[in-house]
Amino acid sequence: MKNNTNSNAYPMNRRSGQVSTIRVKPAAGNPRRGWLTAGPLTIPVALGRSGILANKREGDGGTPRGHFRPRQLWWRGDRHSRPQTFLPARTIGDTDAWCEDPGDRHYNQWIRRGQGEGGDRLKRADHLYDFIIEIDHNTRPCVAGRGSAVFLHLARDNFGPTAGCVSMTKAAMLQLLRRLGPRTKIIIG
Repeated sequence: MKNNTNSNAYPMNRRSGQVSTIRVKPAAGNPRRGWLTAGPLTIPVALGRSGILANKREGDGGTPRGHFRPRQLWWRGDRHSRPQTFLPARTIGDTDAWCEDPGDRHYNQWIRRGQGEGGDRLKRADHLYDFIIEIDHNTRPCVAGRGSAVFLHLARDNFGPTAGCVSMTKAAMLQLLRRLGPRTKIIIG
C-alpha cells in the first residue's frame, strides 16, 4: 500500500477520520485493475472484467463510471465481528439475495430468497461477500438492464476481475470502512 502525500486532494473530517470523497481509477496498462484513494489511503483494487464503462449494462462485466454514495455495509456476522464504520450496517442472513432480473419489479434491490430461488445470494461459501458496501448505482431511478448488484467487496485470492464490482483485500476493506460514511462521494473513472 502506498500513501497519498497530497492530503488536501481528498478532504477528511479530522475529528472522525471520515473522508468526503474516494476515487477509483484504472491502473495503467490493465483496465481490470485499479487504485482506490481515500484520504491518505491508496489501495489496489480489482475491477470488472470489461474495465470501467460509461454505459453500464446488465451482464457486461463493466464497473460503472460515475459518482455514487455508499448506502450500507452488509457483513457476515457468523464469520466476523462488526467492523468499525460510519455506515449503517446489517448482517447477512441465509435468505438475503440481490435481484438481477431486469424483468422483475425488484430489480437491483435486496430480496429474500428461499432454497432454489434465483438472485445473487449474499451469503456465499467463499469469502467474496464477507463484507459488502452497497452503493447507489442505478437506484434513482432504477432503469431495467442498466446494471445491478454493483458493490465494493472482497477480492479473489488471485485478484481476478469481478463481474462489475470493485474488490479489495480484507485488510484494505477494514481500513476503508473506518473512513467511509453515508455522505462520502465515490467517484469511479
